[in-house]
Amino acid sequence: MHSVFARRYAVLTRQFSSATCRWSNLIEFKQANIHRFGVKEPAFRNLSLTIADHERLVIVGPVSAGKSTLAEALAGKHLAQPLASAKWPMIDVSKSPYPSDHVHLVSFKEDSNAFSYSNHYYQERFNFSDPDNDVTLQDYLQSQSRDQQKIQQVAELLDIAPLLKLSFVKLSNGQTRRARIARALLRDPSMLILDEPLMGLDVDHRKRLLSILGELTTKSGVPVVLVLRPQDEFPSWATDVLELDNMAIAWQGKVDEYLARRQTIMEKELAERKAYLAQAREQDTSHRDPVVQLKNVNVIYSGNKILDNISWDVRQGEKWALLGPNGSGKTTLLSFLTGDHPQAYANELYLFGRRRGTGESIWEIKERVGLVSPEIHLYFNQSMTALEAAGTGFYDVVVPRTLTSEQTGVVQKLFNEFGINGLLSRKLNTMSTGEQRMVLLVRSLVCWRRC
Repeated sequence: MHSVFARRYAVLTRQFSSATCRWSNLIEFKQANIHRFGVKEPAFRNLSLTIADHERLVIVGPVSAGKSTLAEALAGKHLAQPLASAKWPMIDVSKSPYPSDHVHLVSFKEDSNAFSYSNHYYQERFNFSDPDNDVTLQDYLQSQSRDQQKIQQVAELLDIAPLLKLSFVKLSNGQTRRARIARALLRDPSMLILDEPLMGLDVDHRKRLLSILGELTTKSGVPVVLVLRPQDEFPSWATDVLELDNMAIAWQGKVDEYLARRQTIMEKELAERKAYLAQAREQDTSHRDPVVQLKNVNVIYSGNKILDNISWDVRQGEKWALLGPNGSGKTTLLSFLTGDHPQAYANELYLFGRRRGTGESIWEIKERVGLVSPEIHLYFNQSMTALEAAGTGFYDVVVPRTLTSEQTGVVQKLFNEFGINGLLSRKLNTMSTGEQRMVLLVRSLVCWRRC
């Protein structure tokens, strides 16, 4: 079904212009020093990279390798020096001389004027009432296009049409990602760059998105560049791979060559994982006290059941993976464990041996639970430093608080253990998404260190 919608979308979008097709190269960097705005030292030094019009590039690499920074540079969001070292032969300067008006980057940070998480709070998504400043998914998409037919078709293409009337703040992580991609498609980009688009999507929607992007790039001629994590599926339509490490190009070549290299690494990791799981299975946790007990838990919004008679025990020493498609209720279920969901009081729920609603405060629960998630990530002020952001874990807030010398020492020690000392004084808005996630992982662990 989605291929039909993809073909309709290809008709709706303006085709890759004849002016573009005259060029064999779309983007050219030659010995370029890439500077983040406001930062004196270059993020990339002597970067040389050419993207040809027949290439469909995938960028890979570990956290802090420079993937997001390179994606932003390709979209013209960073300063290249000397100026002549970066060129975009693909753009039609008669329409706009700015690359960012032609190359659309979907980074999954909310950078539109249509919605701001600063006007909301994290627990709001679990409440019944809608906020006074509510923005629906329909509003969010209409901020980019007033063509209702096109909005409907793109929404159907990305499987978010049933959500159009829903408050944007209440979308799941995967639904929010698909909404941002939809908004990008409504912009009719000349090139589309997606930074880790598969994170947060369930298996079916990952396959669907890759298929949609394949049809977009082959049928409507829009070049697509993907930034992927090492564990992500590779699109069948990709032609080239660029591997980054430590803010430099570590390897560059064809997809088949890269997949052969990656297969060897994956086989080694799989053997290590099997050995770990075999050891874990030998541990008997049945005699240990439960940390979490949910008994026939139900959550209902406007007559719709989000959770239906869920019973679940988590005992000390157990390690769980919670799986399910986007919108299936995973985050809602976890919100019972973190004390964030108001319907916890209407259900039978025990945390750390005590039933909810028997006089304990929400802060007594939160000081014993570390949380890191894509959803809470969105609510952090990007002007905070890594030290400030990680330090909020001592108070379970998303705004900076004054830290004691002991608390600062705990954060610094954790940063050192994770090998990210260089991030301590940097602001979140100068980091990649992966680097920010590492900071928030430290935030989730400060309670454990303190306790």
